[in-house]
Amino acid sequence: MRGAMADGARQSVQEGPARILQVLGGTQLGGAESRVMDLYRHMDREKIQFDFCVHSHGPGFYDAQIEELGGRIYRVPRFRVTNWTAYRKAWTDFFREHPGYLAVHGHMTSTASIYLPIAKAAGVPLAIAHARSAGVDPGPKGWMTRFLRRDLGKKADLCLTCSRLAGEAVFGKSLCEAGRVRTIPNAIDAAAFAFRDTLREQKRRQLQIAPEEFVIGHVGRFGHMKNHAFLLEVFVQIRERIPRSRLLLVGTGGLLEETRQRAAGLGVEQAVIFAGSQSAVAEYYMAMDFFVFPSIFEGLPGSVIEAQASGLRCLVSDSVTPEALITPLAAAMSLSREAKEWADYVAEKRDYDRKDMTEAVRGAGFDVQDQVKALEQIYLCSRTEEPWERRK
Repeated sequence: MRGAMADGARQSVQEGPARILQVLGGTQLGGAESRVMDLYRHMDREKIQFDFCVHSHGPGFYDAQIEELGGRIYRVPRFRVTNWTAYRKAWTDFFREHPGYLAVHGHMTSTASIYLPIAKAAGVPLAIAHARSAGVDPGPKGWMTRFLRRDLGKKADLCLTCSRLAGEAVFGKSLCEAGRVRTIPNAIDAAAFAFRDTLREQKRRQLQIAPEEFVIGHVGRFGHMKNHAFLLEVFVQIRERIPRSRLLLVGTGGLLEETRQRAAGLGVEQAVIFAGSQSAVAEYYMAMDFFVFPSIFEGLPGSVIEAQASGLRCLVSDSVTPEALITPLAAAMSLSREAKEWADYVAEKRDYDRKDMTEAVRGAGFDVQDQVKALEQIYLCSRTEEPWERRK
């Protein structure tokens, strides 16, 4: 493992701000990573500091920002089943070499049942498992994830979720009904997404989008769950109804090249903008006219909240939890409906007044400042001498 200090150095984190270890797959520009960074930027860092333990070995998008904010980044091997013993040893060595964490906050629930008990055995007061997705990838990887999560609720001191749907998928319905799972919405910095005409015009010029062109937008990783294949089918149908239309895709991922090839095969490649990962994603929402999000499964997608904050009308799949539909701008449609029906809805609802929806997002409890306060209370309570088990 490698952090800001030399390999193998024993480092106490007991002095100064309460240090919380955030466990993620990586520090790239993804949904969970972006939500954690939103919280980190707004946290009172004189009281609380984040460190990160990730399962990737290359540099991440947020690495420089984490270090600038005072955080440290450590790395463990990616879990591959065959390295079960080595994976456990990596975590055991980590907590022996880095004592003093007040809490371990595990966003990577696929292996949290392994590293959270190790953290508790090492003396970490609070072990948190945080459900951020309501589904798993297909095939053996998904089967293994379900197996590893089967008793996660019993191994965590505190179970958090971004939505009821994600909580039930990860921790089980009975645990949710027993009140053992607490919802922390995927909050955003709502003001950063407030609609501005000047930003819209600037970004559309930069992307070479003509004023009269109608832009369908999507923000998300190119992976199975996001369902880009169906999104392209919907876009083909939209082009039949609105010929001067474009598709703006923000994100990257393993299925990016496959999506490019599919767009070419459908004859719409020249109308699709592959924008890649973007830190200033708010400007891209400004450039869009309609947000279409046909995910196969989700936890609570922050991009749907961001799109609504930007005043975009949204059509999402009914696999997305209704908790994400926080304004009248958003509607859900079943994935069993044909692409032409999705396109009909977009064409019918294309004309509307774009407004600043910041206050609506705040009123629904999705502003980052509200969730920062909730998490500060959770983290700092572990500084008391009373064991967490007695406070539940």
